[in-house]
Amino acid sequence: MPQRKDAPLRSDAQRNRERILEVALAELTRSADAPLSAIAKKAGVGQGTFYRHFPSREALVLEIYRHEMLQVAESAAPLLHSREPDRALREWMDRLARFAMTKAGLADAIRQATSAPGKPDKPGHAPVTEAAELLLRAAERAGTIRPGITAEDLFLAIGGLWTLDPHDDWQTRATRLLDLVMDALRAGAPANQCGPGRDVSVGRPETISVPA
Repeated sequence: MPQRKDAPLRSDAQRNRERILEVALAELTRSADAPLSAIAKKAGVGQGTFYRHFPSREALVLEIYRHEMLQVAESAAPLLHSREPDRALREWMDRLARFAMTKAGLADAIRQATSAPGKPDKPGHAPVTEAAELLLRAAERAGTIRPGITAEDLFLAIGGLWTLDPHDDWQTRATRLLDLVMDALRAGAPANQCGPGRDVSVGRPETISVPA
C-alpha cells in the first residue's frame, strides 16, 4: 500500500530528508546553480530517493527556506522554558541572525525558484512573527523590557541584519547590533526602575556561535 501523503516519514526516510536539506543548504549557498545530482550524491542518496522528497529544484529551495525558518520559530518556546524571558529573547535574536545569513546565502537560489511566472511564492514569515510576539509578551509580563513593543517594531530595529554579508565577519557585527537593540528594549522596563545595581548585560552572549 502506498504511504499516505500526510503520513509521518519512517525514521530512515526522515534521516534522508534531513541529510538532503543539510547538503543542499551548503551547496546552494555556494552556488545557486549547484546540480541536483551532485547534491544527491553528497547526501548519499539515490536519484529516486532524492526526487521522491523533492520533485524539483524549486521544491528543494523553498523547503530549505521553510525548514530553516521553522527551526528558528520553534526554538522560542523551549528557550522560554529554560531561561528568563529577556535572556530567551536575546538568545532567540542570535538564532534569527543565523537565519538571516542563511537567507542571504540562498538569495540567488530563492530568486530563481520564485521569480518566474507560475513559480511558487516564498513562504510567509508568520511563524517567526508569532515566535517574536511570544517572547516579547513573556518579557513584557516579566517587566524586563519596555511595554508595548511589537514584533514589527523588533524587526524594524534589527533590519540591519539583512544587510550583512554572510561571507564577512557578520557574527561580530550582528552581536553588536543585537546588544544595542536589547539595551533599548530593556531601557524603561519596570524591573529596571528598582534602582541602580541591576546588571542588564547579564546573560548577554559575547558573540554569536555558529554550529560546525
